[in-house]
Amino acid sequence: MARGKNKKGTEGIKQTRLIPSVPFLLLFLAFALPMLANAQVQRTGDYLSKMDRDGDGKVSLAEYQDWLTYAFDGMDRDRDGMLSAAEQPGGKGQPLTREQHRARLAERFRKQDANRDGFLSARELAAPPQ
Repeated sequence: MARGKNKKGTEGIKQTRLIPSVPFLLLFLAFALPMLANAQVQRTGDYLSKMDRDGDGKVSLAEYQDWLTYAFDGMDRDRDGMLSAAEQPGGKGQPLTREQHRARLAERFRKQDANRDGFLSARELAAPPQ
């Protein structure tokens, strides 16, 4: 936006549009998209390496549950192994035990394990939930 005179000759704010050229956009996309895709793979690999405690290049059910149970443990303020309604987001919800939480994680793991080998690869971790 810039200050200037409008058609009536009075002072006001004049809007200007910036329209990038098509060749510029194509050039930008040609260089940016491969870098963005590579960054995603690196982040997934980093995530896998943090979850993969034994370093075998894949994530077992136990490693998956242990890594993702940190959120439950962080919300369980009284450390009784159960999230009361007051400990859950919004202060609402049915009580949830740590065992129930781990069972939900196991179900999610099974859905992510596309090849059904009992482990999650970097690709399976990066895939949207089934």
